Amino acid sequence: MGGDDKGLTAKGPNGLHSLSFYLKCMFGGVLACGLTHASVVTLDVTKCRIQAHSKAGRWPKGLIVGVRKIASEEGFAGLVKGWVPTLFGYSIQGLFKYGLNEFFKDFYTNLVGEKNIDAHWKKMMIWAAASGSAEFFADVALCPFEMTKVKMQVTLPGAEGFPKNFLGAISAMNVNRAETKFPFGSLILLWFRQVPYTMIKFVGFYQTAEMIYDYLEKSRGIKKSDMSKAQQLTITFLAGYWAGIFCAIATQPMDNLIAMKGIPENKNKSWPQMSSEMGTYNLFTKGLGTRVIMIGTLTGLQWWIYGSFKSFVGFGTQ
Repeated sequence: MGGDDKGLTAKGPNGLHSLSFYLKCMFGGVLACGLTHASVVTLDVTKCRIQAHSKAGRWPKGLIVGVRKIASEEGFAGLVKGWVPTLFGYSIQGLFKYGLNEFFKDFYTNLVGEKNIDAHWKKMMIWAAASGSAEFFADVALCPFEMTKVKMQVTLPGAEGFPKNFLGAISAMNVNRAETKFPFGSLILLWFRQVPYTMIKFVGFYQTAEMIYDYLEKSRGIKKSDMSKAQQLTITFLAGYWAGIFCAIATQPMDNLIAMKGIPENKNKSWPQMSSEMGTYNLFTKGLGTRVIMIGTLTGLQWWIYGSFKSFVGFGTQ
């Protein structure tokens, strides 16, 4: 972590960072996840509708035509539908995802013993275990907001009379919880989607960033410590975007099922039944192009924002 303020990032005798360090990383996670997910909510609305309705012919399969349809029929309000639960839900998720990841990296390193992490694959296992553990708790916080967001976004104009505002929507989800399974009805599937996603996101990011820095040092003689913060953050964004592409591909089936669960005809169907009806090909490909763009951009921006914040408070850019 070239360029860190060693006084700020030094670990204590117990092998952990200070509480202030973890709290600041939590706040960085709030900024990274909440702002980015809210900024691409138009892509999210379109993606969810493609996943939920295109097979039945109620929605076009293309991204551009889908956005145009929303704009023409619902205006700006339709293009940003669900932005409030998105902002709140993913801000809370980011708090746990990034903050607890830093804690669990220290915790598992202490558990194994730093001297025993003598191979790169062992370091990757620490990264995977730390990020997966953090996401487990992050998803519990995210789930009620994600269920509400999906229900708002997959509801077509004029259908069901489902509330269009956040407070009305979350109230309706709660009142009808026997039917909606609110607030944790999608938690298991969310874990199946988000935990692998986050493990790929973090391991892929760290691995890619290290490869870029190693390449630059060995082939060009450029060390990370010699680079400006802007150059380091450019590498951070590129490594994050690359990791995000793999995140989107690996977790696409679970994302499709969560979107499908939000429409009325699927409310009493099991996850295996919906998987069978959708078919393997659609399960892996429906809405994938839109999601690759969305998740790649999100992941790159999240790492850039998080790295920028860490740099601002003196923790380096990773």
